[in-house]
Amino acid sequence: MKIVEYFSDKRKEHWKREIKKSDWGAAGFLMELLNDKKKLIRSLGEGAKLFLLTDNDKLLSFVSLSRKDCIIDESLYPWIGFVYTFPQYRGNRYSEKLINFAEEQARNDGHSKIYICTDHENLYEKYGYIYMESGIDCWGELSRIYYKDLLCGGKI
Repeated sequence: MKIVEYFSDKRKEHWKREIKKSDWGAAGFLMELLNDKKKLIRSLGEGAKLFLLTDNDKLLSFVSLSRKDCIIDESLYPWIGFVYTFPQYRGNRYSEKLINFAEEQARNDGHSKIYICTDHENLYEKYGYIYMESGIDCWGELSRIYYKDLLCGGKI
């Protein structure tokens, strides 16, 4: 297994075909962003990264690390988003591996906190995330905002 950063990889078209195999609605939105650079920057900000957990040519799991997410609050960043593992690979902690990798990247970039917004409860807590508050996302839906302190792995 290998972690590939989509935007710096030469096989973007192959990875897009792999992402497209997902039955998850948000993956369709991710495909829109990958096919429209202006929309990608508007939605995720400059310098967004997409980490892919691969097994040779197979895509097992992916996660983004970006300046923006669906909660519009410029004071909160970076964000982990698009957390997905294909059904046949679930139960192997692949999402956790990618989340940890993204957190390390954020830490290396000098960030002390990282955020996730989701409609799930009791999912990201197992990775050390702490519920912060709920907010209205860019689609007008209520979304839960979680954070993690990257310096001590939890709340200060």
